[in-house]
Amino acid sequence: MEFKIVNIEKPEPVNFILGQSHFIKTVEDIHEMLVSSVPGIKFGLAFSEASGKCLIRYSGTDESMIQLAIGNAQAIGAGHSFIIFLGDGFYPINFLNSLKNVPEVAQIFCATANPTQVLIAETEQGRGILGVIDGFSPKGVEDEDGKEWRRSFLRMIGYKS
Repeated sequence: MEFKIVNIEKPEPVNFILGQSHFIKTVEDIHEMLVSSVPGIKFGLAFSEASGKCLIRYSGTDESMIQLAIGNAQAIGAGHSFIIFLGDGFYPINFLNSLKNVPEVAQIFCATANPTQVLIAETEQGRGILGVIDGFSPKGVEDEDGKEWRRSFLRMIGYKS
């Protein structure tokens, strides 16, 4: 067995979701969930088939996000993994619970805009995702100024009133 680290390649502000699923129907069901949950959503989705033809199946509403999804799915190379990239102004928080309820979705590894590394194990059979490193290690504990900044920030971006 060999271990590898795959860096997710994307522009800095782009959010993405990495998960594990099963069954070829994954692409269509996730696509339908996204467009019905967030009207006008811009996204790209790639799913790595783990049997049969073992193709990367894809869908989306934004060509640049589709290409990001396909390229990162190829780099990860783990069967039954999927990756969704979101266009500017779209965020995982708006549909993450709906995604978890798609029948084929087995788990979510991360939903983030942070720099991310995917930890891969590779055997003679193929590749699997062991986990992710999402962002950076903590540098301290928030103080009262930090709490005030957090509260102000959430209101500034419209997530709290």
